[in-house]
Amino acid sequence: MSSLSPPPVPMELHAVNRRKLLDSLRRHLSVSDRPLHGFVFLQGGEEQTRYCTDHIELFRQESYFAYLFGVREPEFYGVIDIGSGKSILFAPRLPADYAVWLGEIKRLSYFQERYMVDMVYHVDEIDQVLHDQFTGSGKPLLYLLHGLNTDSNNFSKPANFEGIEKFERDMTSLHPILTECRVIKSNLELQLIQFANDISSEAHVEVMRNTKVGMKEYQLESMFMHHSYMYGGCRHCSYTCICATGENGAVLHYGHAAAPNDRILEDGDMALLDMGAEYHFYGSDITCSFPVNGKFTSDQSLIYNAVLDAHNSVVSAMKPGVNWVDMHRLAERVILESLKKGSILVGEVDEMMVERLGAVFMPHGLGHLLGIDTHDPGGYLTGVERPKEPGLRSLRTARELLEGMVITVEPGCYFIHTLLSAAMDKPKTSKFFNREAIDRFRNFGGVRIESDVIVTVDGCKNMTNVPREVGEIEAVMAGAPWPLKDATH
Repeated sequence: MSSLSPPPVPMELHAVNRRKLLDSLRRHLSVSDRPLHGFVFLQGGEEQTRYCTDHIELFRQESYFAYLFGVREPEFYGVIDIGSGKSILFAPRLPADYAVWLGEIKRLSYFQERYMVDMVYHVDEIDQVLHDQFTGSGKPLLYLLHGLNTDSNNFSKPANFEGIEKFERDMTSLHPILTECRVIKSNLELQLIQFANDISSEAHVEVMRNTKVGMKEYQLESMFMHHSYMYGGCRHCSYTCICATGENGAVLHYGHAAAPNDRILEDGDMALLDMGAEYHFYGSDITCSFPVNGKFTSDQSLIYNAVLDAHNSVVSAMKPGVNWVDMHRLAERVILESLKKGSILVGEVDEMMVERLGAVFMPHGLGHLLGIDTHDPGGYLTGVERPKEPGLRSLRTARELLEGMVITVEPGCYFIHTLLSAAMDKPKTSKFFNREAIDRFRNFGGVRIESDVIVTVDGCKNMTNVPREVGEIEAVMAGAPWPLKDATH
């Protein structure tokens, strides 16, 4: 059961997002002495079939379009008139037999009211409507979305429609401005991200409480998905669930089609579960690590507490103006110090940092922006280069923190054969390893602890609420309620 229920979704959220973009774009045009007219023009997502079949995959809206319009249906277009500020949706003109197979054909007034826009027309009217609405001289100007996603290295798809050649097109101005709008979250956005965190946190606790030796990894995934959908109305996950146990915990993106969460849980395994639900496009991204039998060994506690100390150190240090690269280095240092204290490493931590030893145990970045996408865009501003050093080059952002950012804090410590072997063979790093201790951890897998954190005016707030301390995890797995009575968090 759950004490939560899906909150209503205020479409005012998307009206706020449109006003935010309009203000930013107008400031940009004013500074560059460009006229304040033309149209922001976006194309929504299109339904996809499974290869050549008629099986339609479950649709999820394109993220930039979702941000501005909140439309859940496919095949839409959206427009913001820069001069008047009015918003226009263009809906597909559906065939009559749609009503037989797929349900009622909605009137245009339904979409106007539901999505809080000024006007709604059909897609085949785009050309005529925009020419009618245009108040400037010459050809109407369309600001199209085209730019690089620095996480995926893919480019966003600019809108296209029949008759677009009759319009002037700007392919460069919109993307960086709209991306930066998405970086800072409004209070209405934060409410949805918080709910996604609340239901996902609750689902993680349910999985933790019901994990047993002998289960399959996919059963843990199934429990999470059931709880977040059954009680949270979250039909989509933010990403493919990672349910790694034992040595699979060292596979950073485990859970894909070739490694489909199908190992049997064995006594003595650590579990690393990275799962997050999505509610009205807005996501969560949470990782819990725990022993599948409910009791930490001394070795498991050593690695787990090294990562937990790194997680807590970063959260304590976060505030506006703090550089994210420095936070990554802080996490690395705390983990290396813990591994040295546990006699897994020997030598000076400062020297380990110089030789980038932290990247052997944590090759991924510390965290990423979170919002409508799990890896929300905006991590690298135009002209800012990604760091080149091991570990640091995997950072999805190198920015200074700003109030209103939501970012994941996800340090990890993994025993990855390929990286360990290379580092132990390299003269500059081989001296740091206690080889006997390393051999003890060869098939350990890994530990990751991940929370979603909002940067506040003078610090930050952790939006995730799951057991983190060793004692908390063992108590919950033994049947204690969560939050623990008389516990402080």
